Amino acid sequence: MASASFLKSSPVLDKSDWVKGQSLRHPLSASVAVRHHPAAGFSVRASSYADELVKTAKTVASPGRGILAMDESNATCGKRLASIGLENTEANRQAYRTLLVSAPGLGNYISGAILFEETL
Repeated sequence: MASASFLKSSPVLDKSDWVKGQSLRHPLSASVAVRHHPAAGFSVRASSYADELVKTAKTVASPGRGILAMDESNATCGKRLASIGLENTEANRQAYRTLLVSAPGLGNYISGAILFEETL
């Protein structure tokens, strides 16, 4: 399992009390319902980058996939951590975000992510 080995070897996670000793658990089953609404036909001219822009937009908006919004501020992330009894430290926030992006099979359902500045 690539994600488990990634999590175990992450230097960020070694600093976090949140992840130490935790095991990764997979849900027994997951169900996702997605509706596809075809966009109205229209043409757009975006100079020499038009083809690349259209290709990127089609990839991001592909059926059955979405964008993971993980751009929570430090304060909002701190509220999530506090709800499980953890301090709002940079190491704990990074461990939380690492856990989100290392979920097995995430790439099957997510085509992009919105990040908070600290994540970069």
